[in-house]
Parts: sequence; C-alpha cells; structure tokens
Amino acid sequence: MKMNRNLVASIGLVFALIVFTRCSFQKDAEPVKMTGFIQGTTFSVIWYPDQPASAVQKGIDSIFLLVNQTASLYDSSSIISRFNRNEPCEQNIHFQQLVTQSQRISEQTQGAFDITVAPLIRLWGFYRKEGTMVSDSLISEWLMNIGYSRLQIAPDGLVVKLNPGVEIDLNGIAQGYTVDLIAGYFDSLGIDRYLVEVGGEVRCGNKKSAEEPWIIGIEKPAPSDTAPQVVQVKIAVENRSVATSGNYRNYFRENGHTYSHTIDPRTGIPMKDGLISVTVLSTNCTEADAYATALMVMGLEPGLLFIEEHPGLEAFFIASEGGKIVTRQSSGFPPFLDTL
Repeated sequence: MKMNRNLVASIGLVFALIVFTRCSFQKDAEPVKMTGFIQGTTFSVIWYPDQPASAVQKGIDSIFLLVNQTASLYDSSSIISRFNRNEPCEQNIHFQQLVTQSQRISEQTQGAFDITVAPLIRLWGFYRKEGTMVSDSLISEWLMNIGYSRLQIAPDGLVVKLNPGVEIDLNGIAQGYTVDLIAGYFDSLGIDRYLVEVGGEVRCGNKKSAEEPWIIGIEKPAPSDTAPQVVQVKIAVENRSVATSGNYRNYFRENGHTYSHTIDPRTGIPMKDGLISVTVLSTNCTEADAYATALMVMGLEPGLLFIEEHPGLEAFFIASEGGKIVTRQSSGFPPFLDTL
C-alpha cells in the first residue's frame, strides 16, 4: 500500500484521471461518489446504487482498514511489519494471496517484479525521496537478501523466509489488490456499474449507460511531484482494470543521468533514462498493478514483447528517446483510445 504521500511518488504509481466528459445522467439514476485520502494516497469510488449508500460506504471503509492492517509498512503492528521484523504473526488470507500472486508474477517476469526489493529502496533513499548514489560493494552486500526465491509458500499457504534478512514491500501490488477487493464487494451486492480508483489504479464495471463507457486519462509526464496533472491520452473502458507505473515524480540526477525510484531487483540499481511510464490494461487490477512495475524494469522493447506474448494484457508506454518524448502501444491497445 502507498501509506503516505512520499511513498506514493516513490513507487511511481501515476494518477489515472477520471474524466467526466459527455455525461448525461438521468435524474433517477444519479451515481454515488466517495472520495478521500486513505493509506497515504487519494481514492475515488463511484457507483450506481441499488441500496443505501451509507451501508456500502461502511463496507468500503472496512476493506481499506483490512488492507492497511495487512500490508502497511507504516503500521508497526501490521502483518507485513511484523513479518519483516521476524516476529510471530498470524498471516491472514490476504497477506498470503498478495505474496502468492507476487511470486507468480515474479516468475513470469524473470524477477523484474520482486517484493523483496524493500531494502534496496531504503538504501537508495527513495522512501524518503532523497535519492543518493550507492557504492557497488554496498549493493552487492544487500543483494544477499534480495530475490523472490528467498521466499517460499508452504502447502498450507504460509509465507516463509528462507533468509531472515529478507524484507518485503507490497506497494507494487497492494493498491491494485485493494481495488479488486472493492470491485468484488460491489459484485457481491449486485452493483455492476462502478469505478474504483485507489492511488491511480482503476477498475471499471459495466458502462455508465448504454452509450457511455468510463473515460480514464493517462497522465502526461510531469517535471516534478508537485506539478499539475495533465492528460496525455484518454481511454474508454468497461469491465477492465487500468494501472500505471511511472518514474518522473521521484528521481535524482547524477553525472548527467536520471536515476528513478524504480530499482531492478536483479542488479540492485535504479533504472536510468529511457522509459518514463507504463499503463497496463488487464481484467483485474492486482495483475495490472504488478505488471506495470515489472514493465518499467524491463524497459520499452522487452516490455512490448512481453505484452504481445501474454494475451489479455495491453499496454501504453511513454519514453524518452534522444531528448524527445515518444509513445508506443501494444497491438491491441488502439481500440481503447478515446478519440472523441
């Protein structure tokens, strides 16, 4: 989870702007909108109610609390905090599912996505947004505790460390997981027209109306964390998840290179120059969230190849080539572009 504003930027999850254009809601079908600041980031949940909104809101609040108690690095009593300190703790099903899904995606991406990267993020100063260079010898020392193969899922689902020095960070997947939990909650209530957005990770249900899909904006790269958000392109989606990972709101420059907060877990070194952001479309937000992070590590061309080889995934890339901003997209992405 992104539990404070600094962490939102440090893991590079870009705000996906919800654009309310071409809307013509009927008076008897007004949507309910719930917004706020939770777990260190913003959220926006919109749905067309079939029951009292107050009851639905309580359910959503309980989901936020549950994930916070499970995956917050800023709650010393959370499951992940106690796990990282090697303290006895009862692992709930959500902690086990988050780690299990992370391990699966780590294998698929050959380690480009890896939740054991936490010590490296801290080492390079990105949790504090005070990035600084690190010596090769120190990186090598810390790499002894990095690698998804140093975690094991027991037959009963228990997550086990194979090295006591391993620490995990679920920030690259937990927001998407939260979005999916809320979407599943709506589904259980029979609510099929909704949009759930947490920290820029989005999942949409059915169209708002027969003619109106949900319109999501992909942010144009910003020069700083405080710069206003500008939309690069808009996409029209329904029954789809959208997640974006970006490098341009937490980085530092050294010797003419830009070092981003996105760290390659396999080398221990931040990504520099090149790819700026990736937006992934998938059927569920948990996967979209994690794959977006993995693609940032892979880079533009390998990332495009990975997407083309995995049906059900589409992606939109923004990169810097020769000092110019360029965009690329997977072959199945164009139909989602909103051109009106």
